[in-house]
Amino acid sequence: MDENATGDNPFARLVSLACHDLRTPLATVVGFAHTLTRQGDLEEPAGRYVEMIGAAAGQLGELVDELSLGARIEAGRYDPVLKEVDSLALARNAAGRLGEERVVVEGTGATIELDVDASERAVAALAPSAPVLLGEELRDLGAAIAGLAIRAQGGEVELAGDELHVRLPGS
Repeated sequence: MDENATGDNPFARLVSLACHDLRTPLATVVGFAHTLTRQGDLEEPAGRYVEMIGAAAGQLGELVDELSLGARIEAGRYDPVLKEVDSLALARNAAGRLGEERVVVEGTGATIELDVDASERAVAALAPSAPVLLGEELRDLGAAIAGLAIRAQGGEVELAGDELHVRLPGS
Protein backbone atom coordinates (compact mmCIF):
# COMPACT_ATOMS: atom_id res chain seq x y z
CA MET A 1 0.00 0.00 0.00
CA ASP A 2 1.22 3.52 -0.84
CA GLU A 3 2.41 5.23 2.35
CA ASN A 4 0.92 8.52 1.12
CA ALA A 5 -2.54 6.97 1.02
CA THR A 6 -2.33 6.12 4.72
CA GLY A 7 -0.85 9.41 5.78
CA ASP A 8 2.20 7.54 7.14
CA ASN A 9 4.97 9.41 5.38
CA PRO A 10 7.88 9.93 7.80
CA PHE A 11 9.50 12.70 5.76
CA ALA A 12 6.22 14.60 5.40
CA ARG A 13 5.70 14.28 9.17
CA LEU A 14 9.21 15.62 9.76
CA VAL A 15 8.56 18.59 7.47
CA SER A 16 5.24 19.26 9.21
CA LEU A 17 6.94 19.24 12.62
CA ALA A 18 9.66 21.58 11.35
CA CYS A 19 7.03 23.98 9.99
CA HIS A 20 5.20 23.93 13.30
CA ASP A 21 8.40 24.59 15.25
CA LEU A 22 9.45 27.44 12.93
CA ARG A 23 6.21 29.36 13.43
CA THR A 24 6.86 30.40 17.06
CA PRO A 25 10.23 32.12 16.58
CA LEU A 26 8.99 33.58 13.31
CA ALA A 27 5.94 35.05 15.07
CA THR A 28 8.30 36.64 17.61
CA VAL A 29 10.36 38.27 14.86
CA VAL A 30 7.24 39.55 13.08
CA GLY A 31 5.73 40.85 16.32
CA PHE A 32 8.80 42.77 17.43
CA ALA A 33 9.42 44.16 13.92
CA HIS A 34 5.84 45.51 13.88
CA THR A 35 6.22 46.90 17.39
CA LEU A 36 9.43 48.74 16.51
CA THR A 37 7.89 50.06 13.28
CA ARG A 38 4.80 51.37 15.11
CA GLN A 39 6.93 53.21 17.66
CA GLY A 40 8.13 55.37 14.80
CA ASP A 41 11.09 56.88 16.64
CA LEU A 42 13.82 54.92 14.86
CA GLU A 43 16.40 56.95 13.00
CA GLU A 44 17.22 56.10 9.43
CA PRO A 45 18.44 53.72 8.20
CA ALA A 46 17.35 51.67 11.25
CA GLY A 47 13.64 52.28 10.50
CA ARG A 48 14.06 50.99 6.97
CA TYR A 49 15.98 47.95 8.21
CA VAL A 50 13.23 47.04 10.67
CA GLU A 51 10.66 47.30 7.86
CA MET A 52 12.83 45.02 5.72
CA ILE A 53 13.08 42.53 8.59
CA GLY A 54 9.28 42.55 8.95
CA ALA A 55 8.77 42.03 5.21
CA ALA A 56 11.33 39.22 5.08
CA ALA A 57 9.75 37.53 8.12
CA GLY A 58 6.38 37.73 6.36
CA GLN A 59 7.89 36.04 3.30
CA LEU A 60 9.37 33.33 5.52
CA GLY A 61 5.94 32.78 7.05
CA GLU A 62 4.43 32.32 3.58
CA LEU A 63 7.18 29.83 2.68
CA VAL A 64 6.55 27.87 5.89
CA ASP A 65 2.83 27.79 5.03
CA GLU A 66 3.57 26.50 1.52
CA LEU A 67 5.98 23.87 2.82
CA SER A 68 3.40 22.76 5.37
CA LEU A 69 0.76 22.47 2.62
CA GLY A 70 3.14 20.38 0.50
CA ALA A 71 3.83 18.06 3.43
CA ARG A 72 0.09 17.59 4.09
CA ILE A 73 -0.54 16.82 0.42
CA GLU A 74 2.34 14.33 0.25
CA ALA A 75 1.20 12.64 3.46
CA GLY A 76 -2.37 12.31 2.19
CA ARG A 77 -3.61 14.64 4.96
CA TYR A 78 -4.68 17.60 2.83
CA ASP A 79 -8.28 18.43 3.66
CA PRO A 80 -9.12 21.53 1.61
CA VAL A 81 -11.60 24.03 3.02
CA LEU A 82 -13.96 24.30 0.07
CA LYS A 83 -15.73 27.55 -0.80
CA GLU A 84 -17.58 28.69 -3.89
CA VAL A 85 -15.70 31.17 -6.06
CA ASP A 86 -15.81 32.43 -9.62
CA SER A 87 -12.76 30.95 -11.37
CA LEU A 88 -12.19 34.12 -13.42
CA ALA A 89 -12.20 36.27 -10.26
CA LEU A 90 -9.77 33.87 -8.59
CA ALA A 91 -7.44 34.01 -11.61
CA ARG A 92 -7.61 37.82 -11.69
CA ASN A 93 -6.84 38.04 -7.96
CA ALA A 94 -3.87 35.72 -8.46
CA ALA A 95 -2.65 37.81 -11.41
CA GLY A 96 -2.96 40.94 -9.27
CA ARG A 97 -0.40 39.49 -6.86
CA LEU A 98 2.13 39.36 -9.71
CA GLY A 99 1.22 42.48 -11.62
CA GLU A 100 -1.22 42.57 -14.50
CA GLU A 101 1.59 43.07 -17.03
CA ARG A 102 3.10 39.64 -16.24
CA VAL A 103 -0.01 37.48 -16.59
CA VAL A 104 -2.86 37.34 -19.10
CA VAL A 105 -6.17 36.13 -17.70
CA GLU A 106 -8.76 35.10 -20.29
CA GLY A 107 -12.04 33.26 -20.40
CA THR A 108 -15.49 33.56 -18.94
CA GLY A 109 -15.05 31.78 -15.63
CA ALA A 110 -17.43 29.53 -13.78
CA THR A 111 -18.59 29.07 -10.22
CA ILE A 112 -16.43 26.36 -8.71
CA GLU A 113 -15.82 24.97 -5.24
CA LEU A 114 -12.25 24.71 -4.00
CA ASP A 115 -9.77 25.82 -1.36
CA VAL A 116 -9.79 29.50 -2.36
CA ASP A 117 -6.75 30.72 -0.41
CA ALA A 118 -4.49 27.82 -1.39
CA SER A 119 -5.71 27.95 -4.99
CA GLU A 120 -5.20 31.70 -5.36
CA ARG A 121 -1.65 31.39 -4.00
CA ALA A 122 -1.10 28.38 -6.26
CA VAL A 123 -2.30 30.10 -9.42
CA ALA A 124 -0.08 33.12 -8.65
CA ALA A 125 2.91 30.85 -8.01
CA LEU A 126 2.33 28.92 -11.24
CA ALA A 127 3.22 31.88 -13.48
CA PRO A 128 7.04 32.01 -12.93
CA SER A 129 8.37 28.80 -14.46
CA ALA A 130 6.69 26.10 -16.52
CA PRO A 131 9.43 23.41 -16.14
CA VAL A 132 9.22 23.74 -12.37
CA LEU A 133 5.44 23.48 -12.43
CA LEU A 134 5.39 20.43 -14.61
CA GLY A 135 7.80 18.65 -12.28
CA GLU A 136 10.66 18.69 -14.78
CA GLU A 137 12.81 20.84 -12.48
CA LEU A 138 12.48 21.50 -8.76
CA ARG A 139 13.90 24.99 -8.29
CA ASP A 140 11.06 27.02 -6.79
CA LEU A 141 9.23 25.84 -3.67
CA GLY A 142 6.13 27.96 -4.25
CA ALA A 143 5.73 26.78 -7.84
CA ALA A 144 6.32 23.12 -6.95
CA ILE A 145 3.75 23.23 -4.14
CA ALA A 146 1.35 25.14 -6.41
CA GLY A 147 1.30 22.30 -8.92
CA LEU A 148 0.69 19.82 -6.11
CA ALA A 149 -2.14 21.93 -4.66
CA ILE A 150 -3.95 22.36 -7.99
CA ARG A 151 -3.63 18.66 -8.86
CA ALA A 152 -4.61 17.52 -5.34
CA GLN A 153 -7.96 19.27 -5.83
CA GLY A 154 -8.56 17.64 -9.23
CA GLY A 155 -7.22 20.46 -11.42
CA GLU A 156 -4.62 20.35 -14.18
CA VAL A 157 -1.45 22.23 -15.04
CA GLU A 158 -0.04 21.90 -18.55
CA LEU A 159 2.21 23.67 -21.00
CA ALA A 160 0.81 24.41 -24.48
CA GLY A 161 3.59 25.94 -26.55
CA ASP A 162 4.75 28.96 -24.60
CA GLU A 163 1.51 29.24 -22.62
CA LEU A 164 0.87 27.74 -19.22
CA HIS A 165 -2.70 26.50 -18.84
CA VAL A 166 -4.22 26.04 -15.39
CA ARG A 167 -7.58 24.29 -15.21
CA LEU A 168 -9.22 24.51 -11.83
CA PRO A 169 -11.55 21.71 -10.74
CA GLY A 170 -15.10 22.21 -12.00
CA SER A 171 -14.15 24.83 -14.58
